[in-house]
This record gives sequence, C-alpha cells and structure tokens, in this order.
Amino acid sequence: MGESLQKVVNNQIRILRPDPEAIKSLHKLSKEFISKLGDELKKCRINADVFVGGSFAKGTLLKSDNYDVDVFVRFDWKYEFLSGMLEKVLLPVAKELKMKVEKIHGSRDYFKVLIEDTPGYFEVIPVTKIKKPKEERNVTDLTYFHGPYVRKRIKGLEDQVRVAKQFLKSQEVYGAETYVRGFSGYTIELLILRYRSFVKMLRALVKVDSGRRLVIDLAKHYKNTNEVFIQLNEAKTHSPVILIDPTYKERNALAALSQETFGKFVQSAKNFLKKPSLKFFEKKKIDLDKIRLQCKSKGLNFVVISIDTDKQPGDIAGTKLKKFLDMLLLETESYFVIKESYFRYNGGARGVAYIIAKAKKEIVCIGPPITMKKEV
Repeated sequence: MGESLQKVVNNQIRILRPDPEAIKSLHKLSKEFISKLGDELKKCRINADVFVGGSFAKGTLLKSDNYDVDVFVRFDWKYEFLSGMLEKVLLPVAKELKMKVEKIHGSRDYFKVLIEDTPGYFEVIPVTKIKKPKEERNVTDLTYFHGPYVRKRIKGLEDQVRVAKQFLKSQEVYGAETYVRGFSGYTIELLILRYRSFVKMLRALVKVDSGRRLVIDLAKHYKNTNEVFIQLNEAKTHSPVILIDPTYKERNALAALSQETFGKFVQSAKNFLKKPSLKFFEKKKIDLDKIRLQCKSKGLNFVVISIDTDKQPGDIAGTKLKKFLDMLLLETESYFVIKESYFRYNGGARGVAYIIAKAKKEIVCIGPPITMKKEV
C-alpha cells in the first residue's frame, strides 16, 4: 500500500470512530430498554427473547449524530402476527420511558423508537425463533445467526469495516434495498473478513471481470466454484459477486447486488486507488448548473426531474420512485440515446434524478406488414 493511500485510509478511520461516551450512554439505555421489553413480554405471557444486533452489537458503528441500535424480538415459532404482538408490548414500554414510536411498513412491519436528548434511536424488529437458517420465514430471521458469526471473528478489523462502509455509502452503493441493490452492512463485514483490509477488498473486487462472477465461500460450504453453480438456485447466482452466507450455505448474501451498482462501485474504487483522497468518503455534491453548461457545450439534452410519492418513506417509497424513473428511461430510449442517468433518494417522499441524452437522428417506427396493402 502506498504511503499516500495508507495516510488517507488512516485519517478516515480516525474520523469514523464513534464517540466512546455516546456508545457508553447507548449501552446503558439499551440495557434498560431491553429489560423493560423483556418484562412486558413476560407480563403478556408471550414467549419471546430480546437481543441487540446490527453494527452496534458487532462494534462496527460509524460515528454519527444519531446512532441506530437494532433490537430484535425473537418470537416463538407458534406465533404468526409478529408485528401486532410486538406493538402491543412496545407501546407501554415506550410510554414509560418517554419514547416516541413510529411504525415502518415492510415485508414485516417494524418500529422506530425515538429517544429524547440521546444521540440515537432503536429500530425494533420482530423475528421468528428458528433453530436452523433454512427454517426462515423472513430474511430478518437470519440476523440471529449473523451477529455471533461476525463478532467471533471481527476483532481487530472493526476500523476496516467502518472505512469500507463509509466509502460505499458515499459512493451511493450501500444498502440492499430494491432502489439501491448494493452492499448490505453484513456483506461488507464478510468481505472484510475475507480480505482482511479495506484496500485489499477494493483491489480484489476491481479485478472482477464483467463476464465472469466472483465466488466467495468463507465457510467452504462447497468443494469448488462449479459445485456452487450446480447446487445453488439459479435465481441466486445472477449477481456479479456470489457471497455464500457462512451461516447458511443455500443463500447468496449478495444476491441483491446489481451489475449496474457493482459497475458504479468498481469505477469509484479504481478512481480512489489511482488517486486517493478523503473526498471519496464524502457524499457526492451534484452541481446541476455545471452539468447543464457541460451538456450545452456538447450539444446534449439535460433534464432534471423531481419525483414525488405518497408511499411510506424508506424502501417502499425509494423503490416506487426508482421504478418510475426506469419506466421513464425506457420510454425516452425510443427517441434519445441515453448518455447518463442519475437517481438520488434520501429517505423522504421525494427523489431527484437527471438524464443526459442525445436525440436520435433516425427513429424506427414499426408499421403493419407490407402484405396488408390497405393499411400500408
């Protein structure tokens, strides 16, 4: 690793380490919250366990003004309507602790619990208690197995995970949500476990050929790459990187990763390795006026679009907005050559996009067959 590259990475690591006092405060609050939640579950005679997961539990949180702590309530297999049961026990606990609760809709509804005068909030997620990963009813049920696997192996690599997460967030390829189709926090942790450093991870992934897929099998569930493609469901092998979940051999943890998102990541990684800078860890600033002038000088069309939705903010709204843009691009391609398109969604009810295009010289309109003489 060159000195300049090492210096940039080390500087970024120092920036990303969370405040020890804030983490200490969150640990104390989490302990109280979990205890109260456990007591309420017993009071309601509901068979369920409570545990902390995510980056907070693994020690890989990024420094923030508002930390998120994932709390999972693991219900017995016999229960079906988990979100409703969780809401029943959560509301009185939140009221007692003077916390505000927001319901977030998803494949299984969960809750955001806001804490006054504290630099953080809880995301309380209902999951089913399963003995083996293959018994999952929802992908969140697998989280119980992910935490212990990572915690046991990640010691000493936490900073590498942080810098990798920040890089991917800044390059807008972080998140397995449908409108992103990128890298989840868990997959980043697994990649760091595989390559042992952020830079080594970048150097390995930029070498992935677009025509061939990279297979990573940390737990060596399969004898070789061929066996992966033979035994794994074909629908799970379309991503450019196939990352076998070490806790569940039948799952590709990077199945959501699209070729488009991976290509964006590879280009950013190449640029960073070539010319390291802290700017790669900052959110990209879009200068629309500058882009407009550049397009004008090149004779290109430039359109900025603001898209609104009444869907719930988050994955649902983001996916709806991205789907609309994709449909718009498909229609636009009939009359223009798309040079570039960009979409940004920050979690509210609105997404912003721009399209750079050049009008086609010829437009093919398919008419009736020449045998239909009257119509022709």
